[in-house]
Amino acid sequence: MRIAILSGTSGLIGMQLLHQLLKNPSYDYIISIGRRELALKHAKLIQLKGDLLKVSDWNLGEMIVEKDLGGEHQDLRSKLESGDCQIDSFCSLGTTIGKAGSKEKFKSIDQDMVLAIASWVKSIGGNQFCYVSALGADSNSGVFYNQVKGQAEDGLKDLNFDYLGIFRPSLLLGERKEFRFGEQVATVLMKPLVWLKVLKNIRPIYDYQVAKAMVQKALDTGKAKGVEIINSGQMQDLTT
Repeated sequence: MRIAILSGTSGLIGMQLLHQLLKNPSYDYIISIGRRELALKHAKLIQLKGDLLKVSDWNLGEMIVEKDLGGEHQDLRSKLESGDCQIDSFCSLGTTIGKAGSKEKFKSIDQDMVLAIASWVKSIGGNQFCYVSALGADSNSGVFYNQVKGQAEDGLKDLNFDYLGIFRPSLLLGERKEFRFGEQVATVLMKPLVWLKVLKNIRPIYDYQVAKAMVQKALDTGKAKGVEIINSGQMQDLTT
C-alpha cells in the first residue's frame, strides 16, 4: 500500500499536488493534514485537521477511526499499525510575511510548522519527504525570507529521510486565491521569459509543473536516495 501525506493542500501548489495524487493509481490513499478541511470528497482522500504545530501529539490511527464511520479504512489502519506501507509526504506549506503579520509568525509557519510535520511523518514511518522551498534559500542569507527557507531545509536534512527532495521553484504562475501585488508585478515583467524559453532556472514556473515534478520524483523509488535539490529548470525538464 502506498500513502501520500499532504500538507499545505489549500495553497497554489498544494491543490495541484492533490489533483495529481488523486488521479495517480500508484497511491491508495491521500491523507491531507491542515487547520481546516476542503470542500472536497473523494474515495482516496482522508482529511484531518488540527494544530499543525502540535502535530506530534496527533494519534493518526484514532483520527482515522473517527473519520471512518463505515469501516472502509480498516485496511489502511492495519497497514499503518504494522508499518507495511510506503509513506510519501508532500509539503507545500508556506506564507508571506505580510499575510502572517510578522517575521516571527512567518517563521513559525515556514520553518517551525514544516519541521514539526516532517518529524511527525518520520515518527509514523514516513520514508520520503518532498518539500517546496524557494529559489535562493540559504540559512546564511541576509534576506530573511531566504534565510528561513534555508533553515527549514537544514532541519529537514537532519531528519535523515530515505529520500528528501527539496524543490526550489522560481516565481510561481497559477490562479492564487489572494492578490499579491509584488508577485503580480514580477509576473508581468518575467512572463516573457516563459514564452521565449530562456533562463530556465529563474523564469517563472507553473504550479502544476512543480506538483508533477514532485510526484514523479517520489515515485522514482530506488533511483535517488538521500538529499536531492531540484531547481526550476530541472522541474520544467521533468514535465515537458
